Amino acid sequence: MRVIDSHTGGEPTRVIIEGGPDLGHNSMAERRKLFARKFDNFRTKSIREPRSSDAAVGALLCEPVDPKNTAGVIFFNTAGFLGMCGHGTIGLINTLAYLGKISEGIHYIETPVGVVQAELLSDNKVRIENVASYRFRKNVTVHVPEIGDVTGDIAWGGNWFFLVQDSPVELITDNIIDLTYKSLCVRRALAANNITGKNGAEIDHIEFFGPSKLNGVNSKNFVMCPGGAYDRSPCGTGTSAKVACLADDGKLNEGESWLQESIVGSVFEASYRKNSAGEIIPSITGSAYICGEARLIFDENDPFRLGMP
Repeated sequence: MRVIDSHTGGEPTRVIIEGGPDLGHNSMAERRKLFARKFDNFRTKSIREPRSSDAAVGALLCEPVDPKNTAGVIFFNTAGFLGMCGHGTIGLINTLAYLGKISEGIHYIETPVGVVQAELLSDNKVRIENVASYRFRKNVTVHVPEIGDVTGDIAWGGNWFFLVQDSPVELITDNIIDLTYKSLCVRRALAANNITGKNGAEIDHIEFFGPSKLNGVNSKNFVMCPGGAYDRSPCGTGTSAKVACLADDGKLNEGESWLQESIVGSVFEASYRKNSAGEIIPSITGSAYICGEARLIFDENDPFRLGMP
């Protein structure tokens, strides 16, 4: 299996460019179902330890359904499959540029939740237009036994998020262990109280917010991802969900920039436009860097060749 590794704002992406499963030619949503049903070992062996880590997101590069689009992609992590991944799309675009498959300009990427527009602005910088994002419920309070009552918004940005405006812990790297623990507690409490996204969808991302100390930056966040690892980047889908909430509250105008800092200090620039249906279409700009190219080896005698549990 041949892979290209990159990071976007510190968050790793591993793109499988050779040796992945044959998923046919249906939509990315149908291919993701087939991937999960019949070929989940490709996910576990490529992204789990000992070959990768809980922080990484995998991306299977696919032929698009529509030949006018640049590529298709299925995102996944150690816990399962993702609908969309903002930092991963930025990493994918830079990977395609590294391979000499694309040049600067606009490209269209098919994902399981829709077609995403991505513009390669320079050698490393990418702006993506995400899927339509929206707030599902505002000011939802859940009792978290380990913390107390926590109030947040439920929003969609390509994945489901519970966004807590006032972080229960100061957003500094020294507090990452405590932030991890408390965000996992919130996620368990949401599930225990049957608080979900639309149509009963699991809320598998938790996002804490606080003030940024960087000049001109609007906000700082901590994002807990489904696999139990925190997002090193400001999170593309999480920032999209945030933008949708800000727009709904009248706190961010169409075309106005919002600068979102991550827990490790990297920054995404976000804005939005409204489409003809009045939906919020977020735009996220960030940079990715290629940091590795490898052929993964799966020795039949290796007890962990399919990845560790």
